[in-house]
Amino acid sequence: MIVVRRALVVALMLGAFASPAGAATTTKTTTTKAATPSAAGFDVTGAGFGHGVGMSQYGAAGFALHGYTYGEILSHYYSETTLGDVSPKRTVTVLLHQGAATFSGASAIAGSPTKKLNPKLNYGVIPHGSELRIITGGRTVGTFAAPVTVRGKGSGPLTLVGQGAYDGAFVFRPNNTGGVMTVNSVPLDSYVRGVITAEMPASWPMQALEAQAVAARTYAITAAAVAADFDVYDNTQSQMYRGISSESPTGNAAVAATSGKVVEYEGRPVVTYFFASSGGYTESLQNVWSGLAPEPWLHGVPDPYDDSYGNPYYRWTDDYSLASAGRKLHNLYRGSLEGIKVTQTGVSPRVVRALVVGTDGASAVTGTKLQRLFGTRSTYMSFTTLTAQGERIIKTTIKTTVKTKTTKPPAKTTTRTTTSVPTVTTPTTPATTTDTTPITDTTPTTTPTTDTTPTTTTTTTTTTSLQRANAKPARRVTKKVATHLYVQGTVYPAARSLSVTAQRDVDGHWRPVGRARLTTKGTYAIPVKVPGTYRILYQGLDGPNVKVP
Repeated sequence: MIVVRRALVVALMLGAFASPAGAATTTKTTTTKAATPSAAGFDVTGAGFGHGVGMSQYGAAGFALHGYTYGEILSHYYSETTLGDVSPKRTVTVLLHQGAATFSGASAIAGSPTKKLNPKLNYGVIPHGSELRIITGGRTVGTFAAPVTVRGKGSGPLTLVGQGAYDGAFVFRPNNTGGVMTVNSVPLDSYVRGVITAEMPASWPMQALEAQAVAARTYAITAAAVAADFDVYDNTQSQMYRGISSESPTGNAAVAATSGKVVEYEGRPVVTYFFASSGGYTESLQNVWSGLAPEPWLHGVPDPYDDSYGNPYYRWTDDYSLASAGRKLHNLYRGSLEGIKVTQTGVSPRVVRALVVGTDGASAVTGTKLQRLFGTRSTYMSFTTLTAQGERIIKTTIKTTVKTKTTKPPAKTTTRTTTSVPTVTTPTTPATTTDTTPITDTTPTTTPTTDTTPTTTTTTTTTTSLQRANAKPARRVTKKVATHLYVQGTVYPAARSLSVTAQRDVDGHWRPVGRARLTTKGTYAIPVKVPGTYRILYQGLDGPNVKVP
C-alpha cells in the first residue's frame, strides 16, 4: 500500500511562516541624595613675626651659632654697609609715660638750685595751668615753668613709680589731655643697655647680642624724632626699652664691646630696622611701607637660620570659620565671602596686595591692612577657604525584561488522499493431479475469480486553529540598589594639580581614607566606605569636621 503524506510538507510550511519568540528590556535608574550641612573654614597661614625689614633677631642668633661675627651678621641684613663710630654719651629722649607721674630717687630740680629733693621720698607731678606743680606728703614743693627736669644724686638712677628705674634724668611736660608727659633723657649707651635684653634674650650668643646692640644704637640716632619733645617710644613703636630693670651682664658686656659702633652706608649712619623673625626671607622697605622710597641697604635677603632656637614664629596658622572671617572683612566684599586671593607679593612671600573675593564682587586691599584686620604676626601669609560636606547617594536600577510568545500563521486546510487498489485472485493449477475422473468439456479448465470491490479515494480535511495566542507575556524584573558615600567640597584659591586627603575619625584618631585632585574650579569629591566623622587635609591645613550620613 502506498500512502502519500502531505501533512509533513504542510507542517514545514507552517513553520516557515511562524514568528520567532522575542524579548524587550527596559532599564530605569533613580537617584536619591542626602547631604549634611556644608561646613566652611578659613585659614591664615603665615611665617615670621614683625615687619620683615632689616635684621631678623632669630636669624641673627642662628648666624651667631654658625660662627658669624656681629659685623658679618650686620652686613648680611644691611647690605653694603660698614661700621662707624658715634659718641656713646650723646643724649636720647624716650617717652616713658602719659598721665599722672610719681617719681623717686631725685635730688635736684634743674634750674632751681634752692629747691632740694629727698631721693628717698616719692614726689608727684600735676599740671597747674601751663606750669607743673611738684608735691609730696600732701604739701607743695613748688610750682615750675614747663618743662621740669629732675636728676638723681651723682649718677644715681631715678624711679618712675609703677614702671621702673632709669639712668639719666626725667623731663616732665603737660600733655594735651590734662595729664603729664614723662620723658627719660639718657646717654646713648645707657639707653642701649636698657634696650638690648628687652629685645633679645640675654642667653643668646654674644655675637647676636653685639649685633643687636649696634642695631639698637644706630636706630636710636637715625630714626626720625617721633615728636618735638622726644625721639623714640619705649615700646615696639620704636624699640623696647625697660631701663635698668632690663639690663643683664651679657647685655651690658655686648654694649661695652661695641661702644659707640653704628651701621653706616656710604659713610653715614642709616636707619637699622629690626624685628623678631623673618620666616626665612626678609623684605624690601618699599614693599612693607608704601610711600617710602627703596633703600639699598634695606632690601630683602635670604635668612637661612631664622628657625634657630625653636623659633615659635617661624611658621604659624590662625583658624577661623568663614563666617567670622567675613565679619572681619565685612566692608571689603559683596555677596557671600569666598576667600582672599593674593595678587602681589614682595621679594619674599609677604603680601603687598590682595583681592577680598565675594560671590557678587571683590575689593583690592594691602597686605598691611589685612595684617591689621586679622591681627597676624606678619604680612608673610596666605589665605585658604576650605568647605566640606558629607553626602549619601542611593542609585536604584530596575531592569524589566518582557518575553513575547510565537505568533501563529493564518488557518489552512490540509487534504489527505488515500488510494485503494482492487485485489485480484489468480486460480492455482497444480502441476500434477491424481484425480482419475475424466475431464469433460463442461468443466472449465480455469475459473477466473474477480474482486468486485471498487477502487475508492478518501480525502481527509484537517482544520488548524489560526488565532494569535492571548496568554500574557512572561515578565522578569531585576532591582539593584547601590549606595555611594562622599566627602565633597571646595578649596579657594587652589591649583588644579594639588590634591586633598580625606580622614576619618576612628576612636579619636584621624585615619586617611582617600585622596582626590582638585578640579580647575577648586572642587573635590572623595568616595568613602562607611558613615562617620570626616575632615579634609590640604597643604597641611585641617578642614572643618563633617558627618557623612
